[in-house]
Amino acid sequence: MSVVTPPLGVYVHWPYCARICPYCDFNVYKQKPVDAALWRDAFSDDLRYWAARLEGRPLRSLYFGGGTPSLAPPGIIDGVIETCADVFGFEPDAEITLEANPTDAEQSLFRSFAKAGVNRLSLGAQSLRDEALQFLGRDHGAEEAKRAIALASEIFPRVTFDLIYARAGQRADDWMAELDEALSFNPGHLSLYQLTIEPGTAFDIAVERGRWAPASEDDAAAMFDQTNARLESAGLPNYEVSNYAAETQRSQHNLLYWTGADYIGVGPGAHGRITEGEARLATLAPTRPEAYLNAAAPRANVSSLSARDRLVERFAMGLRLTEGLPLRADDVFFKEPHAHDALQNLVGDGLLICRDERLAATPSGRRVLNGVLDALLNTAAHGAD
Repeated sequence: MSVVTPPLGVYVHWPYCARICPYCDFNVYKQKPVDAALWRDAFSDDLRYWAARLEGRPLRSLYFGGGTPSLAPPGIIDGVIETCADVFGFEPDAEITLEANPTDAEQSLFRSFAKAGVNRLSLGAQSLRDEALQFLGRDHGAEEAKRAIALASEIFPRVTFDLIYARAGQRADDWMAELDEALSFNPGHLSLYQLTIEPGTAFDIAVERGRWAPASEDDAAAMFDQTNARLESAGLPNYEVSNYAAETQRSQHNLLYWTGADYIGVGPGAHGRITEGEARLATLAPTRPEAYLNAAAPRANVSSLSARDRLVERFAMGLRLTEGLPLRADDVFFKEPHAHDALQNLVGDGLLICRDERLAATPSGRRVLNGVLDALLNTAAHGAD
């Protein structure tokens, strides 16, 4: 039986930001002058290595994330796209996304990205309220965010922007008003994240010291339900826990992650997942920019995932999707009594649904997905070979 080759994407991590947001736990560093040629060569070197190893598989997506890749010298963005076109080639209608901050919303800059081949812009708006942006440590105001959304919509065929809700002290009616304002831009896609206190961040320290308290679980769950209902009525249904889109506007790159496809990670701290024969490879590039630049290809550490890790990862990613994931004959832990009991308990509690050989979280399950995953995957970790 022939092996089906998964779709392939590339993630490029630009590690620098103008400022470090207090809620962020990504691998980011304060912006500084860079040697554009050195970065361009390093990215190209990595991409050419992987293209040779994977023997010319075309790309479904290319994603520039960070950090703030709109701060990168445009020649770096051009160079990555040119190299990918040269050594991989792109599938028809391939998605090329670049993350940008509203502070970088200049017509000439946006047009240079579009000319280079970027066809989807992801704006880190985070809020349309000045007081919220100040609380979140952002360096732009609400009007600047709105101007950026409007400008991006004029230049790029696809635009998405992020908003953070369930903020400290936020009321549901205030969030609904902000969400309605976001919808007035007629977006095809929105990423709406509940504020999460990540360990080691400035927000984590502030909460630990009692400076402020995050929204309660009940309040956050109620806002999640209201958000889903409002977006559904606007024609942007929830297709992943935090993402809403018309069907033709779904993020093709993020779908690679959630469906267990392949993606190459280049840049400091970038992760990748590659299928080679029967093996599933995990890659992790050096996190420090200097270490990444000074390394030789392949810059990433490459290791093979165990059957247990593959199973846990597939379910952790797949259950984020509203449609869930297909069950497979090799999902052996569901056949073991203790694992079967855990699954049936979650189904009986109305948190999971198993139908037509697919497993999905119900609306109630998506509301508490971390707990569902913990209950299910702790069983998997003990039951899988």
